[in-house]
Amino acid sequence: MPRLSVVNPPRDTPAVLEPHLTVREAGAFLGGERFVRRLITERRITYVKDQRRILIPESVIAEFLASRTVPALSRSTRRRAA
Repeated sequence: MPRLSVVNPPRDTPAVLEPHLTVREAGAFLGGERFVRRLITERRITYVKDQRRILIPESVIAEFLASRTVPALSRSTRRRAA
């Protein structure tokens, strides 16, 4: 079950509760718990440390995946095999 925490919103908007994932839950989206731990160690993703627990906002996972998404080529721009 995702955890909720308060996100620091811009000054003109109210605080928003956002679901957070554990490292294991985030690993299901990103290809494994070990990969997520490496991203955290290298400070490549934002995370929240609550005493011993490490929580990752769902928006961070979505942003990480969106930034690494490669668009498909349209049929007209694909090269033909020789």
